[in-house]
Amino acid sequence: MPRIRSWAPGAKQPALEGFAGFKVGMTHAFMVDYRKRSTTAGQEVSVPVTVIEVPPLRAAGARVYASTPYGRHVVAEVWGGGLIDELGRRIPTHPESGADALAAFGDASGDEVRVIVYTQPHLLTGMGSKTPSLFEIRISGEKFEERRAFALATLGKEIPAEELAKEGEFVDVLGVTKGFGFQGHIQRWGVKLQPRKNSKHRRMIGTLGPHNPSFVTYRIPQAGQQGYHRRTQFNMRVLRVVRDPRVDPITPAGGFPHYGEVRSACILIHGSVPGPAKRLLRFRTPLRSRVATVEKVDIRYLSTRSKQGA
Repeated sequence: MPRIRSWAPGAKQPALEGFAGFKVGMTHAFMVDYRKRSTTAGQEVSVPVTVIEVPPLRAAGARVYASTPYGRHVVAEVWGGGLIDELGRRIPTHPESGADALAAFGDASGDEVRVIVYTQPHLLTGMGSKTPSLFEIRISGEKFEERRAFALATLGKEIPAEELAKEGEFVDVLGVTKGFGFQGHIQRWGVKLQPRKNSKHRRMIGTLGPHNPSFVTYRIPQAGQQGYHRRTQFNMRVLRVVRDPRVDPITPAGGFPHYGEVRSACILIHGSVPGPAKRLLRFRTPLRSRVATVEKVDIRYLSTRSKQGA
């Protein structure tokens, strides 16, 4: 599960700055090119599309953080009710906070307010594991009191994907790439093979660098871990938000490879995102947003043909 280390300033009104979903697979669509500087602006083009299933998150608790010289520390914490039984697979079920804890949370002061949310993979058909993922999402807002009240209002409730992104808007997508384990020099960096008459090995580099400096620098291609790295895709545009795939079909004939059928809400992202199918992806309000949003993306055709050659 990717970790979000920094958040965007966000809007002035209280709102969640993140969300999460599960990667389903890719397809293609024909749409009118919305990019004004593109050579095909205003024309119908074929674009790659990533399908991400986004069942609603559920808020389990809330925290208030205060900044100190030694980092952020939790000042107050509350837990709501209505926790699902599957959450016990991740953590011991936390009891609902009483009136004293709610009163202490309402009087707490700090710098940040975050909501503790968890996913609901039991609503999906393509996931083998039903263990929820637990993480925090920061709340944006101009006034601290409004952010704190917003966190209390979301306790125990389901949060739909529309809370973060709408059609035509940008999001940052964070994921973990596909892992390939420990690989050698050639596979990992694509360097040239040694000549056939090499006296030692062909699949290795010819030198570890110059004599000075007298140590091996990080610039030298060597064997090591390939893949399974945290990566961030900035400014990915949301083309469509599908609330009910039964009304607006998304699943191709035969289902998505290594996933199956999409039955809950999903979003369509323009382009590719890191990670294999079924992997958890986290979204964030754009940290480097420089492009104006498009109110409506004109999608003429979305491919639902079989991805298995059938």
